Amino acid sequence: MQITSDMLAEFIKVSSDTIEKHDTEVTELDKTLGDGDHVINIRRGLGFLVEQSDEISQLEWADALKKMGMTCMSKIGGASGSLIGTFFVAMGKDATGKEMNPVTFAAAYNAAVEAMKARGKSDAGEKTMLDTLIPVANYLVENSATLDQAALLAGVKETAIKGMESTKAMHATKGRSSFLGERSVGHIDAGARSTQLMICAIVEAIEAKL
Repeated sequence: MQITSDMLAEFIKVSSDTIEKHDTEVTELDKTLGDGDHVINIRRGLGFLVEQSDEISQLEWADALKKMGMTCMSKIGGASGSLIGTFFVAMGKDATGKEMNPVTFAAAYNAAVEAMKARGKSDAGEKTMLDTLIPVANYLVENSATLDQAALLAGVKETAIKGMESTKAMHATKGRSSFLGERSVGHIDAGARSTQLMICAIVEAIEAKL
């Protein structure tokens, strides 16, 4: 099955729906470790993307991703807006001039994660959304050329969930949660959870079309 840019409207919608469904859960996670505004910011950004989704889905992959990134940068508050915006803009730049398939998607996704790491001066193991994103990037790069689509998608979900769950044992060293020191251990990071939810929702939307 070919994943095309005109499916982006659906992917944005299912992402928005899953964050709305899990609003209370993720907000409580964020209140435990942060200031509790993570879901508010994410929902604000997704709301603007939903409004623009018809326009976005008419663009080529690279242009659609760049537009999503610029919207996130301008509409999502806090550090999340800059980081998520950087992710999509970098992904769009890497995708420019390429036919989108599992291998080129994996490369673009990995470039996006690397750009986010550089912007946030962060890496895996610091109890952030990167602890979901980085394992998925590594998995895609390692398996996109060899696994069939169904197996690849199943692995993405499993990897995202494991990455999210790994943050529970981590000592936060970035952001407001780092002020808690050892007290941050034992709690899942809100950004890792929201990221995992959206990745899994998109994967399930694709699986439903197979």
